[in-house]
Amino acid sequence: MRFSIGLGRDNPEARLEKMGVSRRDFLKFCGIVAAGMGMGPGFAEEVARALTMPRRPSVVYLHAAECTGCSEALLRSGQPFIDQLILDTISLDYHETIMAAAGEAAEEALEQAINGPDGFICVVEGAIPTADNGRYGYIAGRTMLDITAETLPKARAVIAYGTCAAYGGMQAAHPNPTGAKGINDCFAHLGVRAINVPGCPPNPLNLVGTLVAFLRGDEITLDKLGRPTMFFGRTVHELCERRHHFDAGRFAPSFASREARQGWCLYKLGCRGPLTMNNCPKLRFNDTNWPVGAGHPCIGCSEPGFWDSMTPFYEK
Repeated sequence: MRFSIGLGRDNPEARLEKMGVSRRDFLKFCGIVAAGMGMGPGFAEEVARALTMPRRPSVVYLHAAECTGCSEALLRSGQPFIDQLILDTISLDYHETIMAAAGEAAEEALEQAINGPDGFICVVEGAIPTADNGRYGYIAGRTMLDITAETLPKARAVIAYGTCAAYGGMQAAHPNPTGAKGINDCFAHLGVRAINVPGCPPNPLNLVGTLVAFLRGDEITLDKLGRPTMFFGRTVHELCERRHHFDAGRFAPSFASREARQGWCLYKLGCRGPLTMNNCPKLRFNDTNWPVGAGHPCIGCSEPGFWDSMTPFYEK
């Protein structure tokens, strides 16, 4: 089965191929996304259809209090390069970090996007500073609090991308002087119900999969913390390739030990995998590796308040 495509400037597959992304690579990427969604790689064509719709969905990507690590993770992904894929299969109408426009032109682009006739999807990266009426974060003379309060209720869907946007993240760590909050905590009273895709940074495939599910019109089941269960339905511990060492009672005594080099369990060195809901072992970054696979314990970065509740990171 082959997904239908248009011609000329409305042919996303042809544009991707012109940039060096072959149909084979594109479908391989779609297969990875499908597998992450629990659909199986055979649904790659379904994912491809969602990403090559005739009308490209408008996406507004807002930054609040963050380090831009989530954007960096997104833009540095490969196979195919996700910047090519996302920028060509969606209409990314506003993203402060990568857009060419600046100043008044950038603000005009934002206004046009959020007031377009076909609506938009809003992705937010970063926590919202709320203390002192939001004065700890300004963009173009307006507080991040005001910008998001105006924009998010207008969106067809809101995705809180990264733990900062989802739950406040590191900015909300004690004593939280800026009053940093996650999107739902901050704007529930405005009717905003964001889909949380946490992580520090999150795996970009979880964002793409969430967008695909929304574009397909799928019902997105969320857990009690607002995370899609297709990505956050099992613990890191359950999926971990070192799980059999845990079950056998084989624990690395130190990072420099022979046991650590042999891949023994890192639980006694502070791994928070049993407490953390995420699919890191299943959807590895760039389909290559993940922290525990590289020899570092899970720090629980997709959990609310991890900076306070999971520290000190290297103690059991």
